[in-house]
Amino acid sequence: MADTRTDVIGLTGVTGHLGRKVLDRLVAAGTPAVLLARRPERVDAPSDWERRRCDYADPTGAQAALRGVDVLFMVSGAETPDRVDQHVALVDAAVAAGVRHVAYTSFLGAAPDATFTLARDHWATEEHLRASGLSWTFLRDGLYADFLPMMTVDGAIRGPAGDGRVAAVAQDDIADVAAVVLRDPGPHAGATYDLTGPEALTLDEVAQVVSEVTGTPTRYEPQTLEQAYASRASYGAPDWQVDAWVSTYTAIAAGELATVSDAVPRLTGHPATSLRELLRRG
Repeated sequence: MADTRTDVIGLTGVTGHLGRKVLDRLVAAGTPAVLLARRPERVDAPSDWERRRCDYADPTGAQAALRGVDVLFMVSGAETPDRVDQHVALVDAAVAAGVRHVAYTSFLGAAPDATFTLARDHWATEEHLRASGLSWTFLRDGLYADFLPMMTVDGAIRGPAGDGRVAAVAQDDIADVAAVVLRDPGPHAGATYDLTGPEALTLDEVAQVVSEVTGTPTRYEPQTLEQAYASRASYGAPDWQVDAWVSTYTAIAAGELATVSDAVPRLTGHPATSLRELLRRG
């Protein structure tokens, strides 16, 4: 049955993993949306859903693309040195276009002094949204549980996380929450939701779960900061990017990603997905 709500929803990030999952949930609910992407022709969605070109780095084009959109799902942009500038430009474009509500994918523990360097970008974006006059909801996602197995290189997860814990969240759970907010944003105006898994695991425990469920022997090897930077030097990445990679682990060590929230079950009506369950789903 088609959704009878009149708010026009705009979705960014629809060619990425999370945005795609949100799109799928709106399709299943019969809730149409305007699909916003740099390459809108690549979006696989119902043929009668409107597609518009929207690039965070093109504020004028973004403003045109956002006209008529009431509720915007704003997926944080690609990791670049000017990401905050792009976020600010998109928010300003949303204001100019008449958007009323923005649901923004932020990060757990976003703060100006967060250990994870990119969480500081999210804080800056949140601050601009707070000052924009727009209604907003912040979805502060924990580290993706879907990403944890990808941290393995040659059978080991290596980083300076010590014995810190991480309550990683499944992207499916984030998408479920986002769909709830987008379809009826009023009750969520001004809310900040910490989206986490049901338990906080050490990386040693993460490695054990990956080993048991996948059958691939996996271990955790703690590193010092010096070892972490040295082992990543061969990638040739810029300093800010390496800092972001390493600070993912130091944020775990600092306890900043260990929060276990009830937001996923409270908003979706189903339990948050554990790492074990996520891996079993394949």
